[in-house]
Amino acid sequence: MAVRAVRGAVQLERDEAGHMDEQVGALLTEILERNDLAADDLISIWFTATPDLHSDFPAAAARKLGIVDVPLICAQELDIEGAMPRVVRVLAHIESDRPRADIAHVYVGAAAALRKDIAQ
Repeated sequence: MAVRAVRGAVQLERDEAGHMDEQVGALLTEILERNDLAADDLISIWFTATPDLHSDFPAAAARKLGIVDVPLICAQELDIEGAMPRVVRVLAHIESDRPRADIAHVYVGAAAALRKDIAQ
């Protein structure tokens, strides 16, 4: 079994804890489904949020999905002028037999513009 990394992002409509839980939870669910993953396949997940998001920790959404024994960490994105606002990004380290080229990176809604080269 190989260690792989899967990326994803979502742009929130507003900075509210419930909305963040909903959107980040949906993003994580889609990442798991598209890559045929279960919580046991997760090694760790990094979450980053743009500086304009401070209503909650994105990792809280993972815990609410039942991802409770996986190391999670949150960090703040660089505050770059002109960057897309209200974005949560995910970098999940996984165990998978899939070749690297077959990993499905998930960029939801407007966040697909962030990585047109790998967004599926």
